[in-house]
Amino acid sequence: MEINGNRVLETTMYSSKKAPIEDLTDQDKLESIQYHFYKIMEALGLDLDDESLKKTPERVAKMYVNEVFRGLNEKNFPKISFFDNSTNYKDMILVDNITMFSYCEHHFVPFFGKVAVAYMPKDRVIGLSKINRIVQFIASKPQIQEKLTVEIGQKLSELLKTDDVAVFIEATHLCVASRGVRDEKSVTKTNFFSGKFLKDKMRTRFINALGK
Repeated sequence: MEINGNRVLETTMYSSKKAPIEDLTDQDKLESIQYHFYKIMEALGLDLDDESLKKTPERVAKMYVNEVFRGLNEKNFPKISFFDNSTNYKDMILVDNITMFSYCEHHFVPFFGKVAVAYMPKDRVIGLSKINRIVQFIASKPQIQEKLTVEIGQKLSELLKTDDVAVFIEATHLCVASRGVRDEKSVTKTNFFSGKFLKDKMRTRFINALGK
């Protein structure tokens, strides 16, 4: 079928089975999402001929595939620069106040906040901006904050080849603030600790460095 002159996939059957991502091109995804979001808007009784709304299914599809859910496709993982730890630096490296936007997988509304990452290097260090890019990539998919926290920690440990990693996330959830209990002031805090950061001394040092 066509929506506003654009060909889209007309899918009428709901399936809980997940198709392998390699079987769907980005264009397939765009067309399918556009069609289904059109049907959602139609079910809500919105005027799909309204000039302000008629392009919304297309805009939402592009936003989902190219932006906010780009983390679902590993091909989008950022290129990473590593450097030899030539100075034999063994102390904590901390990157704080990383901006994070993600989507709650329960209601598909955003949660957002700040991330802090620390690690103790062994043979390699990473370009500092790459930590931000890794966090932002992993955040770009539907999930819960707990899972996001653990995945960031595990991925950095894998890339840096060190067990000594700490992650802290403080986020506001719109599924709490804009619906349900409608508590706009509450925040959710989660941690990940591995290696030396499991010890009280290093864990406390990390938390104190954040000023939390």
